[in-house]
Amino acid sequence: MMVFIEQFVAPLLLIVGSFLCITGAIGMLRFPDFFTRMHATSVTETLGAGLILFALMLLSNGPIEVIKLALVLLFLLCTGPTAVHALAKSALTAGLVPRQSTKRISTETKRELSSKA
Repeated sequence: MMVFIEQFVAPLLLIVGSFLCITGAIGMLRFPDFFTRMHATSVTETLGAGLILFALMLLSNGPIEVIKLALVLLFLLCTGPTAVHALAKSALTAGLVPRQSTKRISTETKRELSSKA
């Protein structure tokens, strides 16, 4: 059973966690405004790093390493969402308004706007 965990489950968790971290980074580059970027990075960072740390727990040699990694995971799960919430609240307090619509502007509307300008 341990061979199955070490050879299949832990690498799968590492791959999925790494993929989530990479998609969060891509989301930070691709999304249009501050709040959507912050949401993409916070969700994927928490879950991706959690999966990576859990895989490292499965691959660790001794119980002291598991305890240390569990404490790091607990710290990450507590501080990540709290920091994102504080960041969003301070952005709202500073006057940054979330984007109201995510609809794309049609080509006809673009032509009308460019002809008026």
